[in-house]
Amino acid sequence: MPESEPQSHPPTGVPKRKPVPIPGPGPNPTPNPNPNPNPNPTPPENPPQHKESQWTKWTQLPQKKRLIIISTVIAILLIALIIGLAVGLTRPANQNLPLPTSHGGPYTGDLTYYDPGMGSCGISSSNSDLVCAVSHVLFDAASKGSNPNANPLCGLKIRLKREESSVDVKVVDRCVGCAVKDLDVSPAVFKKLADMDLGRVRVDWAWLEDSPVAA
Repeated sequence: MPESEPQSHPPTGVPKRKPVPIPGPGPNPTPNPNPNPNPNPTPPENPPQHKESQWTKWTQLPQKKRLIIISTVIAILLIALIIGLAVGLTRPANQNLPLPTSHGGPYTGDLTYYDPGMGSCGISSSNSDLVCAVSHVLFDAASKGSNPNANPLCGLKIRLKREESSVDVKVVDRCVGCAVKDLDVSPAVFKKLADMDLGRVRVDWAWLEDSPVAA
């Protein structure tokens, strides 16, 4: 009779394996820490752009263009400074102008003569009239409107004095070439104070009016 194969038996002392239970849905499932099913999200097609600062835009300009801009700004500032200084130097402060405030004067200036006619005050005069023209600076400072005939200085009286001679004159005109304290008078007035051949002399003068005129 053929011999039967020996049957294998587990080694003595080794415990038998228990079946591992298959996990199923429990009453409190553990939440997924990563709810995004896609572990590698695709970045947006148009990411937000940061605005460039003014300094960045300036530094990106060509050097030649930057030099032109800087030179233009400097030139404008210099022109404004020169104009401001010129206006300040050529226009005296109103409080220092020889205006007829409380019988203003005496003042000292150059005296010249001219042939008067129709003056800025709208008054027609001749060489024999005792009249004068005051400086354009003084005339314009006292002006109260666009009509020169209505200037408060028009018709006011001034007393001129040189050495021992004096004469009273009326303001009828505006002298463009006169400095602020100079007066331009008719030949009749100049003859009373100096020799006509002199052409220009120094004279003291003061306002005679009671009503003050301020700029």
